Amino acid sequence: MTTIPHHRTAGQAGPPTVAQAMRPAELRIDTDTMVDKAIDIIHAADADHVILHAEDGRCLGVVRRAQLAPYRTRSWYTARTPIGNITHDRGPFARPEMPAAEALATMRARGMRVWAVTDEAGRAVGLLTPDSLRTVLSGTHDPLGAAAA
Repeated sequence: MTTIPHHRTAGQAGPPTVAQAMRPAELRIDTDTMVDKAIDIIHAADADHVILHAEDGRCLGVVRRAQLAPYRTRSWYTARTPIGNITHDRGPFARPEMPAAEALATMRARGMRVWAVTDEAGRAVGLLTPDSLRTVLSGTHDPLGAAAA
C-alpha cells in the first residue's frame, strides 16, 4: 500500500487531497457526556460542532450546534441523556488520502456541513467543510502554486 503525504510539497503532482483541506479536530467529547453538558461545552467554545469519541479514542460522529437546538430548553431529559443517544452525523468518515473533489461531492450528496476525517485506527485527525474543500480545489490555498503562476 502506498502512503500519500498529508501536505503538498513543491515537487508533488496530483489532485488535492482531504489532508490539504482539513482543519484540526480540536473539540472532542465522550459519548457518555450528558446533553446539557455538551450544550455548555459547545457554547463556551463558541463552536459549531463537536467530535464524539469512544473510550478508546475512535471517532463515533459529529454533533452540530443545530442538532442540539431542540434540547436548549433544559429538562430532566437533557440532564440524563448521553450525547451519543441523540441524532448526530455518523460514519463513514473521510480519509486523509481521499481526493478533495470526491469528498466535496460526497458532502454535497449527503447534505453535510462538516465531515470528520479519521486515520487508519478510526481516530479523528481533522474536520472538513465545503468551504475548505472549495478553497483547496480552487488552488487559492497553495502559496507554492500561486508563486508558480
